[in-house]
Amino acid sequence: MPKYKITKTFGHDSGYSCAFRQWNAKSNCSKIHGYSLGFEINLISHQLDENNWVFNFGDFNFLKKWLRDNFDHTLLIAKDDPFKEKFLELDNLKIANVVELDEISCEKFAEMTYKFIFKHFQEHKIDVVIESVYVSEHSGNKAGFFGD
Repeated sequence: MPKYKITKTFGHDSGYSCAFRQWNAKSNCSKIHGYSLGFEINLISHQLDENNWVFNFGDFNFLKKWLRDNFDHTLLIAKDDPFKEKFLELDNLKIANVVELDEISCEKFAEMTYKFIFKHFQEHKIDVVIESVYVSEHSGNKAGFFGD
C-alpha cells in the first residue's frame, strides 16, 4: 500500500544547546560537554488529510516547547550519575538548569522525543505513524529511534 512521508527538522541552528556527560564512559564523553542538538522527525501515513497533508508542519509548536524545556540551555544528568547531588546543587544555586533523565545518549534523547510525540498524537487522536526520530550532535552523526 502506498505511503506518504514528511520530515520535520529542528536543526543545530534552532538553539537546543545543552550539556551532558556519559559518566561511566571510558573516554572524554565522561566529561561535561555540550552541543546544539538537531532533531529530525519522520511521519508517514497511507492517506492525506483534508488539506492533502500528512501533518501540518505548523502544528509542531507542541514539540518546540517541549524541546526548549528539555534541551535549551540545560544540563542533562543521569539519575544514576554518582555526582547527581552536586549537579542538583548547581540547579538550586540557579547556576544551571538541570534536567534529570533516566539515561543519557542521543539514542535515548531520540526515544524520549518519540514517546513524547506518540503520547501527544494519542491524546489528540492524530492518525499518523511516527516512523522515526533522529537526534544529532553535529552534522557528522545522528542516532535514531524507530516505532514498531
